[in-house]
Amino acid sequence: MINLSTGFAGLELKNPIIIGSSGLTNTTKDIRKLEENGASAVVLKSLFEEEIIREMQATYSSMSSEGFIYPETLEFYEHADTQEESTIRYLDLIAGTKKEVTIPVIASINCLTASQWTYFPRHVEEAGADAIELNIFILPSDLERTAQENEKVYHEIIREVLKNVKIPVIVKLSFYFSNLASFLQEISKTGIKGMVLFNRFYNPDFDLNTLDITSGAVLSSPSDLFLSLRWIAIMAERVACDLAASTGVHDGNALIKQLLAGARAVEIASALYKHGDAHIGKMLHEVEAWMKAKGYTTIDEFRGKLSQASSSHPAAYERVQFMKYFRGYQKENS
Repeated sequence: MINLSTGFAGLELKNPIIIGSSGLTNTTKDIRKLEENGASAVVLKSLFEEEIIREMQATYSSMSSEGFIYPETLEFYEHADTQEESTIRYLDLIAGTKKEVTIPVIASINCLTASQWTYFPRHVEEAGADAIELNIFILPSDLERTAQENEKVYHEIIREVLKNVKIPVIVKLSFYFSNLASFLQEISKTGIKGMVLFNRFYNPDFDLNTLDITSGAVLSSPSDLFLSLRWIAIMAERVACDLAASTGVHDGNALIKQLLAGARAVEIASALYKHGDAHIGKMLHEVEAWMKAKGYTTIDEFRGKLSQASSSHPAAYERVQFMKYFRGYQKENS
């Protein structure tokens, strides 16, 4: 009997497929369908830091105009019913979804500072979220700020959120760091329960006819797998928290590869936009068929089997693969 269960960031999952933060996870009805099709957990569509701050400031402004702003009201605000729009709807989505599904519901906040909004995760926890994912992305394009200053912000965000919640905190990161391996190891020791490698953000493109700036490919492609595959393989067993892979996981084979690299789970979204919710079951069937053919009954029997830490020559791991590939490469039509 094949057992696909796994654990990630303190959550018990029936299989390794988590639906990533996207429009796919924006309503309870959609999430219920994802569960029916085999999803083991969902990450809700992200609430942005700016939305939380804007609504908080609007409430402060309203209270101030009525003469209510004094020190005691700051504490009252955190439990007031005067918040509107995005934040209230988000908390309602968490509470409503938890009543309808049995799989873990993970809240998501897209953030880039540790300022003003970090009280909100406590409300997320109170609404019933099983965990919270911090999707942190600071593009290192500011010439006035050093790499060390950028990295400090990540630590500040994590520290402030951890002070406010007891549920597992997961961090979704980019690869824009000067010493990625060292940084990932540092972040893993902050008290978070999981890291997701890597987040996918807007990329610009140029329209050569209109000379307008447009959006690049929104959805990932199967070829995007290899960046996260490399870094999952490098960091597996070398960090103090669980690892999940994201971007480029479009079929069962890609999922198997990430598990072999050392991931405990994967986040998918683009594959479902392209193929529909039923694709979850197809991916799981492909994993089960492969496990049966190889004689595995549980994921733990092969997880991390191809990680760098499991290699007999870890220092040469990347270089050996490089030489094998390019020494055998020949030009087409040569």
